[in-house]
Amino acid sequence: MIETALPTNRESVLEKLHSEKLIEHNQRFAITNLGAILFAKNLSNFPLLSRKAPRVVVYKGKNKIDTLKDQTGVKGYAAAFEPLVNYINDQLPTNEAIESAIRKTVRVYPDLAVRELVANALIHQDFSLTGTVPLIEIFSDRIEITNPGLPLITTIRFIDEYQSRNETLAALMRRMGRCEEKGSGIDKVVSLSEIFQLPAPDFITKEKHTTVVLYAPKSLNEMDKNDRVRSCYQHCCLKYVSNEKMTNQSLRNRFKIDEKNAATASRIIKETMGEGLVKDEDPNSKSKKYASYIPFWA
Repeated sequence: MIETALPTNRESVLEKLHSEKLIEHNQRFAITNLGAILFAKNLSNFPLLSRKAPRVVVYKGKNKIDTLKDQTGVKGYAAAFEPLVNYINDQLPTNEAIESAIRKTVRVYPDLAVRELVANALIHQDFSLTGTVPLIEIFSDRIEITNPGLPLITTIRFIDEYQSRNETLAALMRRMGRCEEKGSGIDKVVSLSEIFQLPAPDFITKEKHTTVVLYAPKSLNEMDKNDRVRSCYQHCCLKYVSNEKMTNQSLRNRFKIDEKNAATASRIIKETMGEGLVKDEDPNSKSKKYASYIPFWA
């Protein structure tokens, strides 16, 4: 899985597993919690990890009244990750599009964004919390991906900051191609949300959990103020970490606003500035037409 040469004998295999902290050796070899959470055939065989298998729930509508499917995983994360992501994507709605006179089925949500957020939920959970599992809930208008534990950094800085609670687990998952390079995953999720014309993802902290919400496509007219401000702020952050600046034009491109309606983009920027999330790059500039904007923390 990590694309290294396979050791040629049993002793070398055990030595490699030991060096990766997947097994430990006292009087005999035993699998570690790290090895089990990644490669167990059945997590229920490990009491401390039996409640860490991800759960996927599919609901009929926008609330939790009617449950269509409820599936809990069995295997370790590395072994089951691809089937898990494929199962989630198979539950998601699709649209039909015509390209070059050929009708194609197109997913409403970007596969890579779902993949990254699921990986993040598994990797960044707080394993010390009991009685709770990584949870993927699929509604008719959104996906909610929840992991046990609060983030180590504030959600408003997810795009430009990175800190992993379980660095050894995260490093192995990256090496096995299960998630993106350190610090780049959320950037890609936000970028893909823009490409797919989705409202910006919402990062929410609860008492003991962190939830990321991916919303189905909405037109600008369907978005409320929270959607607009969140999307504007994340667009500004994405531009900044790409060594660019947000402008009226870039925001128009993000929302697919015609140039003749530039005032609409200006109003959204003003709303976001009013929330203290973005600011003028040059406060002394008199030109609003050519103004550029940066995140409040820049």
